[in-house]
Amino acid sequence: MVYKVLDELLYSKTHEWIRIIDDEGIVGITDYAQQKLGDVVFVELPSKGDKVKKDEKVCEIESVKTVAEVYTPVSGEIIDVNEKLLDSPELINTSPYEQGWIFKIRISNKDELNELLGSKDYMELIKHED
Repeated sequence: MVYKVLDELLYSKTHEWIRIIDDEGIVGITDYAQQKLGDVVFVELPSKGDKVKKDEKVCEIESVKTVAEVYTPVSGEIIDVNEKLLDSPELINTSPYEQGWIFKIRISNKDELNELLGSKDYMELIKHED
């Protein structure tokens, strides 16, 4: 199986990605995660304004196979959610790194970014899980 992993992102061991823009991050699930889930049929979005801690469950994704929990890779405040997913949850399958993002977060502790994986380390992780 071939999985798309982007060099400019950071990854969690629970298969979330984060794109850093100044003190904010855009978060979604990886190509590996969406392929393992299968066809996504529903996304429960987090709430804007929620303050969350690193590795805390923030929402769920329902697929034809299972329900998966989504965790935040960093602590902070949720400042935006991708409402397009309410009508088109399949964007997580078709565009996991672009249109299928789930939430935006204002990062409260940038040091936590050091605990995330770069693309090479993430590829190693999924190679061992597959």
